[in-house]
Parts: sequence; structure tokens; C-alpha cells
Amino acid sequence: MTSLAQTAAADAALPKSMAAVVCHGPENYTLEDVPVPSPGPGEMLIRVEAVGVCASDVKCYHGAPKFWGDENRPAWAQRGIIPGHEFVGTVVAADQNATVQRRMSIGDRIVCEQIVPCEECRYCRRGQYWMCAPHEMFGFRGFNGAMAHYVLVPARARAHRVSASIPPQHAAFAEPLSCALHAVERANIQFDDVVVVAGCGPIGLGMIAGARAKNPIKVIALDMSDEKLALARRCGADLIINVGRDDAVKIVKDLTDGYGADVYLEGTGHPAAVAQGLNLLRKLGTYVEYSVFGSEVSVDWSIIGDDKELDILGAHLGPHCWPAAIKMLESGELPMDGICSHQFPLAEFQTAIDLVGNPSGGSVKVSILP
Repeated sequence: MTSLAQTAAADAALPKSMAAVVCHGPENYTLEDVPVPSPGPGEMLIRVEAVGVCASDVKCYHGAPKFWGDENRPAWAQRGIIPGHEFVGTVVAADQNATVQRRMSIGDRIVCEQIVPCEECRYCRRGQYWMCAPHEMFGFRGFNGAMAHYVLVPARARAHRVSASIPPQHAAFAEPLSCALHAVERANIQFDDVVVVAGCGPIGLGMIAGARAKNPIKVIALDMSDEKLALARRCGADLIINVGRDDAVKIVKDLTDGYGADVYLEGTGHPAAVAQGLNLLRKLGTYVEYSVFGSEVSVDWSIIGDDKELDILGAHLGPHCWPAAIKMLESGELPMDGICSHQFPLAEFQTAIDLVGNPSGGSVKVSILP
């Protein structure tokens, strides 16, 4: 059967409508019946197998200024969008241009990068596509996400094949894992470094695994949950510290002859973790921030400059790290059954969002399986 015939057959077999979560603004998400999209030139349609619920999804849901604007910035998120940017699915329809250009076929299982770059702005022209100026992203702006039975993959989206042998919630974890690996790459970890990772949620656990792969002398994990710290140990942490009980700054300085850690990776999104990192680091140390904060953070900037001359780096999305993340997932080296702690059907999307937003809920990575 030709590609065109396969596409026509697939289109004919698809339903006309589907259930989808639709964002109408902060704390106004509803499950609705919407049309199943039809792929145009260069586009693919995938049947969603799993979509992760990210902390940024929760902060968007609750109206964080980063998404909905304040006196310092305009709104970025859009109403009427289907949320969900951490997803995996199977290609069920595509035009011939899409399959030939991407070297993919109907039936392939794929994951997609969150950003859909314009390929025309200054950043895209320089190869810095993850900072694309229009910054259209699945589930937030420009393109519908995957809290639905189907999602359209536009021609400009970056897609990657993933093995069909791993559970869907594990495959969808390629998105947060690629983000974590990008933060690790930003840190430029050396063999003799002491690396501290704050937070043992999905991003933090990925940071620990990525930092361990760089083989520094020590990887230290911080969290307030003993269960998450146990997962951190399984992901490669040499030392775990419960910051609710123990003084992490003192412990790290005692371990380093009073100097402090070489690298601090922040993945909690909690304001207290920022000052903690500045105090934990040695002079000339490196701080990498990978969090979406729900409120402004204030710190003593003299620590950054006059006291320690720190390198402060941001990290955004997971550019160039998707193949490594997929390889890590397919290798089975991560404790994915522990990381992917909760799965819900699409009809229970609100329960999933609320669980991620509940710090005492006991979840690590929550997924929706449409």
C-alpha cells in the first residue's frame, strides 16, 4: 500500500470528535468534546498514549504571572488551548511530505519537543531554536497539547522515535528528562566536582541521573521527602540529605573542608532553595536554575558578586538532549516504576492536576493515559 493510500485509510478510520481538556483561563479547565484534527501538508496526527502533568502545568492552572502576565510582563499562555506538553503517541495519519521529510511512518511511536520553533527569528537562525522569539509551545501557546485522545504534530515540530517496548508513561518522561539533562550540560561538571541537586521531583531526579553520568566525585541530593530521597539514591546520588531535618549547608561544607559545593542544580521552584544554593556553593562555584517559580524570589546579590563571584546560569527546555534522554529511558537504568508514581484516565484530569499541586500528596511523576 502506498503512503497516500495508508494515509487515506487511516483518516477514514479516525473518529470525528474526541474528548479533550480545554484551558479557558486560570482554574477554568473543562473536559469537552472537540473535533479530531486532520493533518495538513507536512503534519502528522498521533493517538496519545500518555501525557505527563508538569509543575508548570499546575502553575499555569493556578494563574502564575509567568503564564498570565502581571505589571512586568504580558500574558504568554492562551485561552482555548488544550494543555499537555509531555507526551508520547503513535502516528495514525500523516501526509506523504511529513513521512518522507521526517523519515517516519504510520505506526511509529514518537515523542515531540515542547517548543515549536518558528525557524525565522534571530534565535532560530542562529541555531538557538529553544529560545525561539514567538515561543510557541504545545499546550500553552500556538498549538494544542496532548490532554486529549489525539494531538496534531505541526510541520515545524521536532519529533523523535521512541521504543514501543517501554510503558507509555515512561516514554513521555523523555520531556522532563531532556530538560534535566540540559541543566546538567549547562553546569559543565568536572570529574573532581561536588554536585548538589536541590529537589527530587521529576526534574531533580533527572538531574541526578545526568550528573552521575558525568562522573563527578560526589552527587548530593536534597529534599524533604525520605521516599523521594530513596529514589534519588537509585538514580545515582552518593549522599542524600533531608533538609527538613538536617543542615545541608553545614553538611556540605564539612564534606568539602569548609569550601562548599562546586555545582548547585536547583529544581524545586521553591524560593528558599535559591538562597540555600548561594550559601552552599564555594567561591567561583556554578549555580544552574531550572524551575518555574510561582512568585518572585529575593536574595542577597552581594553573595553572587562581591562575596563569591559565582557563575549563575539559567536552563530552559531540553535542546539537543532528547536522543540521550530516550537512550537512558530505553536502557532501563532508571527506576521508572518509582518515578512514574501515578496514572489517571483523561476524565480524572483535575485529580491529576491537584495531586501534582499538593506537596504532601506523595506523587513524583503524574501522568494521564487517554
